[in-house]
Amino acid sequence: MHNKHKILVIEDEIELAKSTLNFLQENGFIAFHASTLNKARALLKQECFNVVLLDLGLPDGDGMSLIKKIKGSKNEIGLIIISAQDTLDKKIAGLDLGADDYLTKPYFLSELKARLNAVIRRLNLDVNNEISANEISLFPDEMRVIVNGNQVDLTAKEFDLLLYFMSNQNRVISKITLGEYMSSSYLDYGFTDDMLYTHVKNLKKKLSTYISNDYIKNVYGVGYKFEV
Repeated sequence: MHNKHKILVIEDEIELAKSTLNFLQENGFIAFHASTLNKARALLKQECFNVVLLDLGLPDGDGMSLIKKIKGSKNEIGLIIISAQDTLDKKIAGLDLGADDYLTKPYFLSELKARLNAVIRRLNLDVNNEISANEISLFPDEMRVIVNGNQVDLTAKEFDLLLYFMSNQNRVISKITLGEYMSSSYLDYGFTDDMLYTHVKNLKKKLSTYISNDYIKNVYGVGYKFEV
């Protein structure tokens, strides 16, 4: 990361909170913890956070009530819902209220990091607003991609896929993670593996017009890896 982002973890499972905080700190984030809605509200008044990780099932109320407050803040704050409640209704309700992503427990910490990176890039919270990988330069705020000096015309979904890949270079990303990311971005809950395959194939084809190196590798039985 180019600058230290402040993350608030709102989670009442203490062991999970500890492991998440340790992981975030080891990866260059400044991490805070609140185990209740009341503690979270107090911290949100005291500190300016870049991203909030919000568990919905808290001892003193439903985390949903906090989403409007966070997204209504004058500071742009990213919000990822973390919940064991893997129901479509909950996902839709949370995303409709303004959440940027939804992660179901249990989750891998590496997946959490990938989702965090994507939200940070999507909201332009990074100081460096250009993402580069050799011949490819991506400008999130302008939705522009330059490859070897040539502007590449991508659809919105192709652009978001490339943004996700380039924010998570050299990491294996599962088809499930990518599918959930695209579903969250477009509120498209019918986003299938076939649709993902088609978008990735089209993205690779457009990039191959200007470069011979295929950075987006298929990882058999798992997903994809943007390898540089």
